[in-house]
Amino acid sequence: MDFLSSNTALMLQKSMDFLWTKQSCLLDNISNAETPGYQTKYATFEESLRQAIQSASGQSGSAEKIRNAIEDTPVQVHQAQESTRLDGNGVNITEEMVELARNGYQMQYVMDAISSDFSLLRTAIKG
Repeated sequence: MDFLSSNTALMLQKSMDFLWTKQSCLLDNISNAETPGYQTKYATFEESLRQAIQSASGQSGSAEKIRNAIEDTPVQVHQAQESTRLDGNGVNITEEMVELARNGYQMQYVMDAISSDFSLLRTAIKG
């Protein structure tokens, strides 16, 4: 199986989709830090992916089922229902900024992995 259609490439794609959605949520939260009644958004993916892969791995033909589980697991955006301030705003700007920096590092790591894999393919093609 070649890299472009492997589970590794699919996981890198889904990871970047999750991190991009998470980045969008964090930026929305930061930009609405002073909006009364705004509730914090957050993205989830890892737990639902773990459950989908665990249920698929116990079935026959598990390699294809695992690939389908990876493809079909969506990134979900939720809103926190708790408020930390009197105006109903649920954004803790310090936590959001720390998480934004962490997310940036994670995105860079995934991009480096993708770049490395494509670099290997380019070397193999050129010879």
